[in-house]
Amino acid sequence: MFTIGDFARHGRVSVRMLRHYDATGLLRPTRVDPATGYRYYTAAQLAHLNRVIALKDLGFTLQQVQAILEEMVTTEELRAMLRLRRAELETAMTAAAARLAQVEARLRSIESEGQMPSNDVVLKSLPSVRLAELTGLATDFDTVGPVIQPLYDELFRRLDAAGIAPSGPGVAYYEDAPDGGILIHAGVEVSAPLGEDYGLHIVDLPPVEQAATVMHRGSMETVLPTVQILGRWIDANGYRSVGYPREINLECPDNHDEWVTELQEPVNKV
Repeated sequence: MFTIGDFARHGRVSVRMLRHYDATGLLRPTRVDPATGYRYYTAAQLAHLNRVIALKDLGFTLQQVQAILEEMVTTEELRAMLRLRRAELETAMTAAAARLAQVEARLRSIESEGQMPSNDVVLKSLPSVRLAELTGLATDFDTVGPVIQPLYDELFRRLDAAGIAPSGPGVAYYEDAPDGGILIHAGVEVSAPLGEDYGLHIVDLPPVEQAATVMHRGSMETVLPTVQILGRWIDANGYRSVGYPREINLECPDNHDEWVTELQEPVNKV
């Protein structure tokens, strides 16, 4: 048998934690000396402790942990539960990282207020372009990233299945959805007949007479300062925006910080 101190060391937990688990009935010692009150544990109880700690570290409350363990789940059932919980936490971590990047981008935008932009805004016309595209719905711009990346993954899978090779860069554009939110169009330039095949929409994006354009370098999660540079230029030069900017993916290496994207915002002269 182990003393409570020995058991704590082998389980890599604190004595205080073991006392708390005893008090709540989550993990009771095998024996308590009636004279001294010393608690004693067996090596077999390490397996129970491992389950408690794994479930707690994955975000379950102690009450939930106790309920799970009292149901006498099998090792395979427990493994499946832990995998599911891990996937949930990974999703939450990805969302939190994206939100942090957006906060940092907004801070950079605040810090750059009153400074002359280093990005060169160019006014030009945009030709019509034929796209293969898929669409999705985001509730707001904070949720565009988690929606658009799976759209592109599926788009390229369907293009490959259809034997259609991209003929130009990726093009993302947006519209206000009729029932609220943002309608996302994830597309790529192609040379293919109009229509729909293999679950793809082949569409012609119409030409734009005038667009204010600017290059953004880096992940799209950090695009906010560049978008606001474009907005300030439009306002300062007597134009008004007539739609969301298109995003032309000119360079998309594996490192998102090295992406190069042209933003093209349709404008009219005021």
